[in-house]
Amino acid sequence: MVEILVLIKQVPDTNAKIEIKDGKADLSMVKWITSPYDEYALEVALQHKEAVGGTVTALTLGPARCDKILKDAKALGVDNIARIDAPEGYLDSFSVQSMLAEACNSLGAEIIYCGKAAADTNAGSTGPGVAEKLGWPSVANVTNIIFGESSLELMQPSFEGQAKIGVNLPAVITCDKGMGEPRRANVKGIMMAKRANVDLIGVETVGGNTSVVGHASPPDKPPGKSFDGSEHVSTVVKLLRDEANVI
Repeated sequence: MVEILVLIKQVPDTNAKIEIKDGKADLSMVKWITSPYDEYALEVALQHKEAVGGTVTALTLGPARCDKILKDAKALGVDNIARIDAPEGYLDSFSVQSMLAEACNSLGAEIIYCGKAAADTNAGSTGPGVAEKLGWPSVANVTNIIFGESSLELMQPSFEGQAKIGVNLPAVITCDKGMGEPRRANVKGIMMAKRANVDLIGVETVGGNTSVVGHASPPDKPPGKSFDGSEHVSTVVKLLRDEANVI
């Protein structure tokens, strides 16, 4: 029975408007959700279990508010939910990947799935970083998987269309869209998840060498320009070429 582990992250709602106060992002009124690509990773992990058997554990890192996305994962059908307890605030990629790798190792993971990138940073470094620290192979941006007992056959976008890749377990896979829409929880699953216990994983907090100095809103877009009449054609063409870079 394979030990399947899926990494999920709680992020601000992708439709949320983030306010900057005193040089920091104010997240006090933000709605928190599971990072969308991690929902695809959850779906893949559950499909893996359905194909060859095994146990699925959802793991996250963060404060107690992150239990919400773990309960959501439990409602979908994962077997176990676990959280590395970490305080509010910034942890750099090195720290996060080191702590996740230690927890994955302690949980006995044989295959790790995660989204190809988190919605808040879009860095795409967690999966490959965890794989590097574990010494495992990693395949990114996977769109389709054929599950085997001890190996996977993967499809991944390439410059020439689609690449077919084979990998033996253990491995880390980052998931893109392609394996079907993520399933939705039913009422029974939701009610059972409310009573589920979150296992707290104790790992040493790894300090990185980077920190966030401050946040700033993106600059306002400059006002648009309007031209009326054929005599402005040359001006419009020049602006499209020199400023908009579209011709």
